[in-house]
Amino acid sequence: MNDPTKIILITGGSRGIGLAIAEFFLNQGHTVYATSRIIEDFQGVNPAIKPIASDASDYSSCEETVKHIVAEEGRLDVLVNNAGITRDNLVMRMKEEDWDAVINVNLKSAYNLCKHAGYQMVRQKSGRIINISSIVGRMGQAGQANYAASKAGMIGLTKSLAAEFAARNVTVNAVAPGFIETKMTEVLPEDIRQKYLDAIPARRLGKPEEVAQLISFLASDGAGYINGQVINVCGGLHR
Repeated sequence: MNDPTKIILITGGSRGIGLAIAEFFLNQGHTVYATSRIIEDFQGVNPAIKPIASDASDYSSCEETVKHIVAEEGRLDVLVNNAGITRDNLVMRMKEEDWDAVINVNLKSAYNLCKHAGYQMVRQKSGRIINISSIVGRMGQAGQANYAASKAGMIGLTKSLAAEFAARNVTVNAVAPGFIETKMTEVLPEDIRQKYLDAIPARRLGKPEEVAQLISFLASDGAGYINGQVINVCGGLHR
């Protein structure tokens, strides 16, 4: 993305895919703010990232985050909704609090930030919102009904907001990663890992940097006519 310096906010930006996105944007010379629930999560990460302690599932916390960035920078150009958790179980064994937690962190957080950041972007008549969904939100997955529902909800949110914001030069797209090399996949039992690999035509897990490159393009000025889309980064995985 060889555009003028942009002001970028990434939720869940202290590790995994979020951190890879943050570092990718930094390497292009952009100003990057990243959130996590506690500021200590940023210990040992790139000091050029501007950390913010914020609960993405809390409406008021998200409002304050956006206000802080706009007060510091005068604008907000790009929002990447990446905050997410899992609480996997078969639905018959799933606790209500595990359903609620995943919906709140994964889906409500996207609504919170899209509303507050979107308000600023509509006012400035420019902006890019990229929601990190998942291939699971498109395919479904046994044992992940809460996660799949939250990520499918992000797709519906993306398409709706794309229509609402388009006239103000604000695009809203979603990226649906497949199985990506992160700390979550590193701890998978070998038999489960192999099962996933066998299902992926590329026969490998994706790299966080491969997701980051797509997000960088969607955030660029050159992607202004791409809107309301859901793009898989999954090595050909499908059902």
